[in-house]
Amino acid sequence: MAHVIATVIGLGLIAFILWWFFGRHEAAAAEATLAADAQQQTASVIVDGGYQPEVVTLKQGVPATLQFLRKDPSACLDRVVFPAWGINRPLPENQLETIEIDTSQPGEFEWACGMDMFHGKVIIK
Repeated sequence: MAHVIATVIGLGLIAFILWWFFGRHEAAAAEATLAADAQQQTASVIVDGGYQPEVVTLKQGVPATLQFLRKDPSACLDRVVFPAWGINRPLPENQLETIEIDTSQPGEFEWACGMDMFHGKVIIK
C-alpha cells in the first residue's frame, strides 16, 4: 500500500512540475496610462513572486517610465535587467524604482530578474 501511495504522490509531483515549467500560463498585461499634462506614459509593475503585470504596452514616440515596486524579499528579484537597453538596476524592497524607457523604436523588449528566472516584456507600438 505504501508503494502505491508513494507512486501516486510521485506522479502528481511530476505532473505539477511539467505543468509549471512547460504549461501555457496566462500573462497579466497592461497598457500604460498617458498623463495629459506631462505627455508621458507611466505603468506600474509589482514585483512579488514574479512581475504583475508581465507585459506592458507603450505608445511609440511618447516618453515613458516603468515604476517597479518590489514586495518580495527574494534575492532573485532584487534587480531588473533590460538587455536591449543595457539597463541593470537594483530594486530596493518596498521602494518605488522608476526606469525611463526608450520608446523611439517599435518592438518587443524583454526584461528579467538578475538570475534570469522571472521575465516580463515591454511592447512598443
